[in-house]
Amino acid sequence: LSIDELATLGLTLGADVPVFVRGHAAFAEGVGEILTPVNPPEKWYLVAHPGVSIPTPVIFKDPQLPRNTPKRSIDTLLKCEFSNDCEVIARKRFREVDAALSWLLEYAPSRLTGTGACVFAEFDTESCARQVLEQAPEWLNAFVAKGVNLSPLHRELL
Repeated sequence: LSIDELATLGLTLGADVPVFVRGHAAFAEGVGEILTPVNPPEKWYLVAHPGVSIPTPVIFKDPQLPRNTPKRSIDTLLKCEFSNDCEVIARKRFREVDAALSWLLEYAPSRLTGTGACVFAEFDTESCARQVLEQAPEWLNAFVAKGVNLSPLHRELL
């Protein structure tokens, strides 16, 4: 199968599968099937899981979730003008997520991943991210990772 055929097949498994099949950082539209490759700076990230699971339908069925947020362009997002409508709902419904974000926000601008439950912060260097990781509370399962634009696994497979 071609990459396009695999991506189409992957979409039946989940909205985020096509980006992994293609193996390149991308701006996703639609439900995740319309991908535009992008090359943002390859930063370092501290990712933290607060020990709670958030079912996606819980967030999307919440009556307070905004339904009319304007779409953002690739250029706007690459200038780091991010927001996540799901974050307010996740923080309100899951105290663990609220606590994790409150802690991480003491060190760096931080956000919720998708509908959660992980939270993350971006750093310019690995050492900065690791310094914050050393301060993580015991109840928070956290790690540091480098963002890459091209998947090393994808590169090996092709």
